[in-house]
Amino acid sequence: MESEQRVVRRNTLLSRLLNTAAAVALAMLAYSVIHDNLSDHLQNTWPWKLKLLDIQSATTAALAALGASLARAQYARTVRPALGHSGRAVDGMAPLGQRAWACHLTNAAQDVAVISDISYLVAFRPPADGAPPRAPGAWGPALHAIAEIAAAGLEQRKDFMLTVTTAGMPLPAQGRRFLGWFTEHAMQVVDEVYIRVQVVDRVGDTHERTIACLKAADRTPAHPDPELS
Repeated sequence: MESEQRVVRRNTLLSRLLNTAAAVALAMLAYSVIHDNLSDHLQNTWPWKLKLLDIQSATTAALAALGASLARAQYARTVRPALGHSGRAVDGMAPLGQRAWACHLTNAAQDVAVISDISYLVAFRPPADGAPPRAPGAWGPALHAIAEIAAAGLEQRKDFMLTVTTAGMPLPAQGRRFLGWFTEHAMQVVDEVYIRVQVVDRVGDTHERTIACLKAADRTPAHPDPELS
């Protein structure tokens, strides 16, 4: 269920338009080269009698279009977000002195990104008392995931806590955003919380990654983990 980061949508104006312009410019250059190397008789027949650009102008246009397309691709790589997540056992978040597993969404890149969509999917552990297994959940917003977990007998802000993250929230450069925490009791019921997040970078490209909040979680933490640097 967890996935690597991928580009799901590129900005049409800044990507496809530049690539189309580069393709047209190269086609015009090829046409001009072929046209100037034809005999006079063929140059007077259709479609070669159509004069577009001379070779020098066509070369200039092709180089300019290719340069713009490559510059855009290089800049997009520079501002590309680097999405990941981290988790650790912590004290002081859950009530009644309970130790909890806390999870953060991270952006290790050098530029800010903006969350455009985020959805949650909850997977439960098999009941220990032989009861029928819980039905698999469905992707939905944070409130939907909270309701599903609460329906399994857990209490928000006592056994677990999921932050309500919505579209439009910024993800700072080399920063992180808190996603939630789960106590030992909650992790005996909840097997995994998958979060599928989409962010838009500075050039308008949309990146997506699905993370697993409880991946490698210490479900019976004996001591808190050190603060991540």
